[in-house]
Amino acid sequence: MENDTSTEKKKKKNSHGGDGELESEDDLKSILPYLPLHLCSSSLFWPSPVVEALRALSLGPHHSNVRSGQLLSLAISDLRSSLNYSSTSLSSSALHGYSLFFDDLMPRADSVKWFEEVLPKMALLLLNLPSLLETHYRRHQQQQQPLDSNTTCLRLLDSQQPGLVLLSQELIAALLSCAFFSLFPAANRGATYLPTINFHHLFASLYGCYEEYQESKIKCIVHYFERVCLCMPTGNVSFERKVLPLDRRAVGISYPKPDFWIKSDLPLCPFEVQRSGLIEDQVHEALEVDFANQYLGGGALHRGCVQEEIRFMINPELVAGMLFLPSMADNEAIEVVGTERFSNYTGYASSFRFSGDYVDHKDTDSLGRRKTRIIAIDALCSPGMRQHGSECLLREINKAFCGFFDMSKYQQYQDLFQYDEHRESDVDFAVKKLREQLRNDAMTLEGPSTSYQITEGAPENQLNQCHHKKAFRPSQHQEEIGIVTGNWGCGAFGGDPQLKAIIQWLAASQALRPFILYHTFRLETLEVLDQVTRWIISHEWTVGELWNMMVEYGSKRLKGETRVGFFSWLLPLVDSNDA
Repeated sequence: MENDTSTEKKKKKNSHGGDGELESEDDLKSILPYLPLHLCSSSLFWPSPVVEALRALSLGPHHSNVRSGQLLSLAISDLRSSLNYSSTSLSSSALHGYSLFFDDLMPRADSVKWFEEVLPKMALLLLNLPSLLETHYRRHQQQQQPLDSNTTCLRLLDSQQPGLVLLSQELIAALLSCAFFSLFPAANRGATYLPTINFHHLFASLYGCYEEYQESKIKCIVHYFERVCLCMPTGNVSFERKVLPLDRRAVGISYPKPDFWIKSDLPLCPFEVQRSGLIEDQVHEALEVDFANQYLGGGALHRGCVQEEIRFMINPELVAGMLFLPSMADNEAIEVVGTERFSNYTGYASSFRFSGDYVDHKDTDSLGRRKTRIIAIDALCSPGMRQHGSECLLREINKAFCGFFDMSKYQQYQDLFQYDEHRESDVDFAVKKLREQLRNDAMTLEGPSTSYQITEGAPENQLNQCHHKKAFRPSQHQEEIGIVTGNWGCGAFGGDPQLKAIIQWLAASQALRPFILYHTFRLETLEVLDQVTRWIISHEWTVGELWNMMVEYGSKRLKGETRVGFFSWLLPLVDSNDA
């Protein structure tokens, strides 16, 4: 970062920068290349031309003359030029996109109100960004007892670096205002695997090929700024990179090998199927799964409009994580706690529509975070037949386990998983042993209206455990924070819904979660998911036993020995609509 001149040093106190020392230098220096601010003598400040332009905007359109989308786009170009970016001007599509939205699509009265009331307050937030950041770093320094040893100030949470960043909602609003004005430097983001953060891409996508769903995405963002500029929220949001270390000698739970799953004696947690409703509308305090892209947010700021992108539009504070969280590796997940929801919506993908204001009544915790917990886990994209192989199955279940596991339960895991080295680790042996135990048993699956008899003469893959196994069950005193999810890694990602449902169930159970609430979104291939899971629970299968069955199925599928879905293979008499 350039050193300021003596003249600039005199000006920085008047540029909403502080005059004290910042001690969290490592944290600040890691994120500084991705911020549009200058640093001198441990103080942050805007360049003088930017300060002058933002002050004019903060005084309203009568002073700045910015009263339309067209003039706004030119003002943004001028701000970027003042920051000496290599590409100073916005693309023609972005320029036209701002004009299209604010001058043509937004009702005239709303547009006038936006430029008179909202935009000036966003400019004021940007003027205050240096002081907000300095306050953020100082508060962390003064905190006597941080959340844990991984808690840091705003910093680049790079790959394989577990850590948690706690930000105020006001600081997030300032950062998102910076993104709206497209002031974040983009030069180094690709090299460090950081996703897009500036909003001009969103407006460019609107103009390049107009779609109503894209207009609705921008409406969600605009509505967020209307809300926070009217009444600034006072809570906090945490962003955490969760890592299962690849080094077996690392402290904590390391990246599981097959034996971890093969030998698990843990019981399966309760499984509830919901055919209607949305993950974000559930009433439990639970970990809500974001069907994430490897790059957090996916196409939220471009043309994407499926599960993850929609969540980022109705909870825009999620976008702040895109500033400092590079792409996820196979052994990583990202958990966000405390984001506020601001918008209602209808539809999905091309039918997505903004449908007005949403008032979030979620309670807050001791850190001032709303009790909304979102876990971003990225599934394999277009895995095809290889998703049935043991390597892919292990990758997917470890990814879900990384997201679902609570490190506060590490001591319990130390007590639980002291494996007997002499136990057979081969999957075929484990399945064979299970079959031998149950070969002469007759079992019944009772559905809502039909009873299916499974007899001794039935195919071997119907065999199940009918005796009770002693295994660890979570204490009643633990927090009842379960998992709420759905068809993760399916749809555009091409995953098998039946396998993905079972994988998430296994991961949630192994992570000692008290329940999993699964939204099928009326997917036909999951019509019998409720029957299958109830049948498995009634016969008290363990995590290891169900995992071994799934691995055997995958092997047979790859060898061409079966072409049916997992449910039909496991329970042939259940009509899974997946022959």
